[in-house]
Amino acid sequence: MKNAFAIVTLSALLSACAVSPQKQPAAPEAPQSPAPAAPAEPDQAAAETADAAPPAAAPETLPNTELTGDLLYRITKAELEFKKGQWQGPYITMMSLAQQTRDPRLARRAAEMALTAKQTGEGLSAIRLWRSLAPDSDEAMQYFLGFAVLADDLSEAESVFELRLKNAKPAARPLMMFQMQQYLLRAKDKNAAFKLEQRVLMPYDDMLEVHLILAQGAFSLGDQARARDEAAKALAIKPDSELAILTTAQVAGDIDAAMKVLNEFLAKYPKAGEVRAAYARLLVDNKQPDQARKEFLLLLKDQPDNLSVLYALGVIAVQGNDVAEAEKYFARFVTTLEAHPSDERDPSKALMILSQIAEQRGDFAAAYTWLEKIDNSDEKIYLASRLKMAVLTARQGKIDEARRLLSELKPTSADDQAQVFQTDAQLLRDAGDHRTAYLVLEGAVKRFPDNPDLLYDFALVAEKVGQVELMEKALRQVMIAAPDNQHAYNALGYSLADRNERLPEAYALIDKAMQMAPGDPFIMDSMGWVQFRMGKLDDAESFLRRAYTLRSDPEIAVHLGEVLFAKGDVSGAQKMWKEAQAKDPSNDALKSTLARLNQSL
Repeated sequence: MKNAFAIVTLSALLSACAVSPQKQPAAPEAPQSPAPAAPAEPDQAAAETADAAPPAAAPETLPNTELTGDLLYRITKAELEFKKGQWQGPYITMMSLAQQTRDPRLARRAAEMALTAKQTGEGLSAIRLWRSLAPDSDEAMQYFLGFAVLADDLSEAESVFELRLKNAKPAARPLMMFQMQQYLLRAKDKNAAFKLEQRVLMPYDDMLEVHLILAQGAFSLGDQARARDEAAKALAIKPDSELAILTTAQVAGDIDAAMKVLNEFLAKYPKAGEVRAAYARLLVDNKQPDQARKEFLLLLKDQPDNLSVLYALGVIAVQGNDVAEAEKYFARFVTTLEAHPSDERDPSKALMILSQIAEQRGDFAAAYTWLEKIDNSDEKIYLASRLKMAVLTARQGKIDEARRLLSELKPTSADDQAQVFQTDAQLLRDAGDHRTAYLVLEGAVKRFPDNPDLLYDFALVAEKVGQVELMEKALRQVMIAAPDNQHAYNALGYSLADRNERLPEAYALIDKAMQMAPGDPFIMDSMGWVQFRMGKLDDAESFLRRAYTLRSDPEIAVHLGEVLFAKGDVSGAQKMWKEAQAKDPSNDALKSTLARLNQSL
């Protein structure tokens, strides 16, 4: 296969927009107890939860150490020095006291100090001491394994894995095996880690999980033959195992083979929800949205409140331009999530889509209401929602209220602050107040002189207020700051052509923009317009017709109408101008063109 794919559970499908953003831990971070590599199968989960759960950690046996004045002084002194940014002295103190008192808490504190200072070697020494002082501590063991697998020699980690599996209750072993797999994913030497897995798991060859882990390990190393062999062994142990068939599909070799494997399994076991979810996702990836929709609807029939299914159906509807279906499923997604809140789910993007759908049908109140539900858990989406709320308010004629909403936003990054200025200026431009928009952007450019997006907007509004030289200067600054910004070249070229000035230069600028974005209808419009100014009417008509086919924008229609008028096709020109009027009755370009040519509609 060109791109190895991973079979995922339904909860992972298209979840970039539906799962809450997770904050990344700052380094250094103590190793955490890893989750299993794969979820428990639905039919096993209830039966095995009680037995398979790791036993509650026994309380640590702590030494009966007297907290003398000297001991308290040394600990306090070390902590104060550590707070001041020193680590070595406090670390040595804690290690020494831990060895003297045999108190594992002091060893743990020494490990924390070393890891905070990013001293991995000293941290591992402290963790070894901690383990020796608290041999039954699961937390110390987790810290140790987290670092031991990063070492060049995995023998220390191997002995711990072996002992854990040997001492575990049979029902708890699968979870421990998956934990081992997750730890070893961090190993530097992947081949050595896989060999370790084979040795440690050898005594448990009759277990399904052993062969799942070995299949995934072999697959990650590119040994597909071994991966398929291990997956087949897993399936032979439990033919109805969803995890086994998902792994079989994962290592099948290509997407068609994987789909065949899953489809055949579903024919035998139609209630296999995880498998059907994976099959539906592959159908989406294989550009078969209609069939994927059928599979998701089957899942929804059994699980009407399944958030992942509702979200997936909404996405498929959006991709198919089925606005009513998209609104239905995303609304159900949001309502269901409100009834059953989940920290793992974020409704923000669904709410943004619902707002956009409502706006498209002219229901600004509903669009605003959807946006109000978005919280600030994701700063970027929250800002986007508040900017959109201001736009919706302005579209209802409430410019002052819209600008007040913007003034209340306090974004932290420079780019986000610039975006607020841009939105404020756009509201003013849409309302026809170009002078105030110019002043807003003039102040913004002074604060953020290197922001190409701000410079571009400032250039456009500068031209509107007659500051042509400033417009050109700003656009040339954009070309320097962002040389691949085709819009800057197009804007300057179009401005020169529209003013009928320096036409060869205008043509060169627009041609460069077209090379960067050959399918952009607005750049095609500019090319048609400069051809018109240069007297090449046939070329102008050709470019403008192509542009209008791609985007039936009123301004393109106005330009095409003028070219047809210049060629003597008055009826054709009238037709284009009427189409422009129907789309935008107050279009300034249309009004000025009709007045200049002494035409009426």
